[in-house]
Amino acid sequence: MILTVLIAVLLLVLAGYACVFWAARGGPRWTHAVAKATVAAGRAASVLLRPGRSGTRSGSNPDDGGSS
Repeated sequence: MILTVLIAVLLLVLAGYACVFWAARGGPRWTHAVAKATVAAGRAASVLLRPGRSGTRSGSNPDDGGSS
């Protein structure tokens, strides 16, 4: 069951990439809409999967062992 879902997601990603590629080369109007949706979904996934940034700008560097 999970393999079927993963294959379906992979096929959707590949189809979206193909539409982005085709739309960039002047494809039909519907490919531009699908390409915009694909790029938006990719940006949303990038933001959602980005690691948390809390504490990264606290002024201390964890790599130096705390001796500043």
